[in-house]
Amino acid sequence: MDMQNKIKLYESLMNELDEGVHVVDAKGKTLLLNKKMRQLKGLLQEEMQWMSSDSLIYHVLKTKQRIMHHKQNDWLSNGREFVTVSDYYPICDKKTLIGAIEITKDVTENELMAFQPLRRYGKALTFDMITAISTNMQQAITRARLAAEHRMPTLLYGESGTGKDLVAEGMYHAYEREENQYVTLICRYDDEALLNELQLVLSQPSATIFCDRLEYMQLENQQKLVQLLRKEGAKHQLIASVGADPIELIQEGKLLKELYYYFASVCIHIPALRERKEDIQPFVTDFLRRLRENTGSLLESLSPKVEEVFQQYDWPGNLKELEVLLEETAMTIRNEKQIAFEHLPIAFRFKVEGSTQQQAEKDMLASSKKDIRPLQIVMDELEESYIRQALNLFDGNVSQTATALGIKRQSLQYRMKKFPTL
Repeated sequence: MDMQNKIKLYESLMNELDEGVHVVDAKGKTLLLNKKMRQLKGLLQEEMQWMSSDSLIYHVLKTKQRIMHHKQNDWLSNGREFVTVSDYYPICDKKTLIGAIEITKDVTENELMAFQPLRRYGKALTFDMITAISTNMQQAITRARLAAEHRMPTLLYGESGTGKDLVAEGMYHAYEREENQYVTLICRYDDEALLNELQLVLSQPSATIFCDRLEYMQLENQQKLVQLLRKEGAKHQLIASVGADPIELIQEGKLLKELYYYFASVCIHIPALRERKEDIQPFVTDFLRRLRENTGSLLESLSPKVEEVFQQYDWPGNLKELEVLLEETAMTIRNEKQIAFEHLPIAFRFKVEGSTQQQAEKDMLASSKKDIRPLQIVMDELEESYIRQALNLFDGNVSQTATALGIKRQSLQYRMKKFPTL
């Protein structure tokens, strides 16, 4: 078989895979991009205006070090969460680097199949634990308290990640009794199994039942659900959620009118994070306090630049996106007390700045005479930033970082002493 036919055979094989495959040569030129990878990258770039993690494949070319199980959480323009896991390998012929390969798998469905509430820090999540100083969020919590007190059917509506699950658990603990259990049913995948499980729970003496995202159920199953609730739901606290305005969902044919009427006596809007940005800083402060208590972390605050970035960003994934970002960032920080911009995950920095390289160039540009600074200061700042990023990528391993940078371990240690913030 000649080389041309072999290439066609390989391409045909690659296009049948469920994983995305991207192969580049030693200079970073794309040699192969299979059908699944084109789908993944096209989806992300088109819907999210998101710069993909291709920079990692170039990092592999530079370092000849593999990167395994790189998990990426992102949110599309419609607020839907999108999760991928990627592996990156250098390709060598004997000791000569000839390219690199990226293998990416879409794990969104697997990640979201199970109910994944925000971290509970090992404690019952009560209303007092929900950090909110904004007027609209405080009003939502006040209404939820009253609904819990009177055991009224309640519909929570708002975008994905806003914290509807937190409010539902807060309602449960506001009325918690010894015989009362809390059950979450996810209306996303198997309607028949959900209805069977709900019927089993409704046969119990008393429970707080949270039906998450009613609009994902087929309309005929929504009809069965409302009949079941009317027949056996009176002795239970029933809470449900939808991801948008319920009236709009009814008009779009995604929500049954009778099901809406069942919950309509108490409808509570959970506002998007971009509508209550005053809650960002208190949430971060509370997150870092709990992190110090539970892990011994030294982190106390955000740098002024990160505070500014957080206030300017729209947070399409809302509160959940913020917490995932903080958790991912905190994992890479060892001894610092403040989260700096360069500590943030590279994909997030791409989204808010375009790329770290473009931002570095922008920071170094002098637009007027007064912006000119001594060259040595600018070079030191660039060197410090680059070394910090390299150390983060290798989890603080000095030997591996020195090898990747092409310098001796002693030389890197000297620079780390030269720059105290490293």
